[in-house]
Amino acid sequence: MSCDRRLLPALLFPVLLLCQCQQASRPVAGPPPSRVTPQQCLSLAEAYRTHRWTGSSKNVRHGPDSKGIRIDTPDIGYHPDGAIPGWWQPGVETEGVPYQWGGFSTLAEFDAGVRDGLAAGDVYTAEKRRLLDDGVSAEAVGIDCSGFISRCWRLPRSYSTRELPALCDPLKSWADLHPGDILNTHNAHCLLFAGWTDATHSHLLAYETGSPPDWRVVSHAIDATWLKSLGYVPYRYRGMVGK
Repeated sequence: MSCDRRLLPALLFPVLLLCQCQQASRPVAGPPPSRVTPQQCLSLAEAYRTHRWTGSSKNVRHGPDSKGIRIDTPDIGYHPDGAIPGWWQPGVETEGVPYQWGGFSTLAEFDAGVRDGLAAGDVYTAEKRRLLDDGVSAEAVGIDCSGFISRCWRLPRSYSTRELPALCDPLKSWADLHPGDILNTHNAHCLLFAGWTDATHSHLLAYETGSPPDWRVVSHAIDATWLKSLGYVPYRYRGMVGK
C-alpha cells in the first residue's frame, strides 16, 4: 500500500501526532531491555500488517466508555470531515491491526479483545492528545505508532516517542539506515524503516500505524526528502543484534 501524503490537505497533518507520549526522553542506564534481530523485527511488523480478523457490531464504539473516555473505532461508519476515515466492516474479514490511542496489544490480545466485544481500535483526536494517558481506554484493543515499535523491538512495555530515542543511538546519516531502525519525531510520530526502494535513496519502505490512508498498520513507500522536512530523526535500537 502506498500513499503520497504531500497531496493531502494541510488539515490532515495534525492527525500525524498519533502516539501517547508523556515522559521525557532520558538516557537509559544498563543493557537494553530486549534483544531482537532485524529479521525478527520485520517479521513482527509484517504479522501486524497482514493479521486477519473479523469484527462484529459489538466491536463498534462511538461514545464514552464506562469511565467517560470517548472511543471512536475506525469502522466504515467513521468518516468525519477532514480526518482519516474508518475502513473495517462488521462481519467482513479484514487485514491489519487497527490503530488504538495508547494501544500495545499483542496479536493474541487483540483477537481475545475482539471476541470479548471490546472496541476494535480507537482513533487519535486533539482531545486525546490533551488528555494523554487519561485518554487511553481499557475497553479498546489495537496498537499505536510507538506501541507498534515497542512490540517489534520486543520491549517489555510501550515506550513513547519521547522515550524511544533514549534506547537508541542516533545515526549520523540517513544512508546508514538498516531494516529495524526507526525514524522518530519527538512527542509526535514514529515509523519503522524496512529498506530503500531505489539506489538513490529517494524513497524508503516503512511500516507505521495511524497515518493516512488507513487507521491500521500499513507498509508503504515514502519520500525521504519529505520526511526530513518534517524533522524525522533516524535512530538504531541498542538491543538490535545481528546486523
